[in-house]
Amino acid sequence: MPATFTHLRRVEFHETDMAGIVHFSVFFRYMEACEHAFVRSLGASVHPGEDAPEGVIGWPRVHAECDYRRPLRYDDEVAVTLSVLEKKERAITYGFTFTRPGEESQPPLATGRLVVVPVGRVDGQIRSQPLPAWAEQLTVAG
Repeated sequence: MPATFTHLRRVEFHETDMAGIVHFSVFFRYMEACEHAFVRSLGASVHPGEDAPEGVIGWPRVHAECDYRRPLRYDDEVAVTLSVLEKKERAITYGFTFTRPGEESQPPLATGRLVVVPVGRVDGQIRSQPLPAWAEQLTVAG
């Protein structure tokens, strides 16, 4: 099943600094939005709620990084491509590549990585959980 997923969006004015360049912190929001769209495309949710049948109520980030190479500016369209880099019993590592559509042969604007862990309540405490059934669909990008 899917090892990659691409989410398109346009840079909004409020996401930029005084020079019209996307603020570094916004790239993390873009990664998260891409991840959420990816999980929705699998018929699931990153926040299924307290009554989730498998006990997973959320996906905190245990590691996040982003390297910036070229500026992204107001009103640019950006393709955020997610790749499943690693899948363990209790964690998924996603890689992200940021490009402008039509510039795929150029170096990426940025690259990032998120490690996410499913959590649920166990005896009133938030604890890591095994990956839910929908994650069985995932294949690691080769």
